[in-house]
Amino acid sequence: MTVKAVLFDLDGTLLNTLDDLAASVAFAMRSMGLAPRTRDEVRAFVGNGARVLCVKCLGEGADEAQVAELQARFQAHYREHLQDVTAPYPGIVGMLEALKRRGIRRGVVSNKFSAASKAVCEAYFGDLIEAVVGEEPGVRRKPAPDSLLAAMNRLGTGAGECVMVGDSPQDIEAASAAGCRSVGVTWGFRSREELERAGADAIVDSAEALLAAVTGDGAGRRMDDRRRR
Repeated sequence: MTVKAVLFDLDGTLLNTLDDLAASVAFAMRSMGLAPRTRDEVRAFVGNGARVLCVKCLGEGADEAQVAELQARFQAHYREHLQDVTAPYPGIVGMLEALKRRGIRRGVVSNKFSAASKAVCEAYFGDLIEAVVGEEPGVRRKPAPDSLLAAMNRLGTGAGECVMVGDSPQDIEAASAAGCRSVGVTWGFRSREELERAGADAIVDSAEALLAAVTGDGAGRRMDDRRRR
């Protein structure tokens, strides 16, 4: 398989955003007179967009008005604080630079709301990321394939020459639905076991191993072998 493009999840894959997300959730909940969720709870709740995060934070019995208010407060705070302590994971920038040198296109597909996705990609990666698809009206979130297909279209590539990289089952399932291969990363918000159950074609523990997997060296051959079995 010749890889011409790599699509990346954002939170938990390229960027460690957990503490800024948790801080914005805490601010929003306190501003509504509610006890904030813990960092570990926020870790478990993220990955399906801001509305689902807010539904899970509020728990059973929350009405739509409460969800909408919490989401608005969370997103407003997060827009102002999305770079407080967020940072790329070790080796990520060098990995993206290596892909660029090889002429491999690079996109982000995230369930994070679109404005925040684009803002952090521009701030941390600049032209190392060529296309960003966040949570947008009319585009179903992962694990549906819509956002991956939209990113492929923007990059001018097809599923057969594209790899999706992510830290969650939603990323792996979206890749399968879109018809492309997948690589799971273990440094994010979900466990290796979850990635294995979702059917990732390869699972890697470092940015260096990720580069090898998507360029066909070492782990990349194992990815091809697993898909054939």
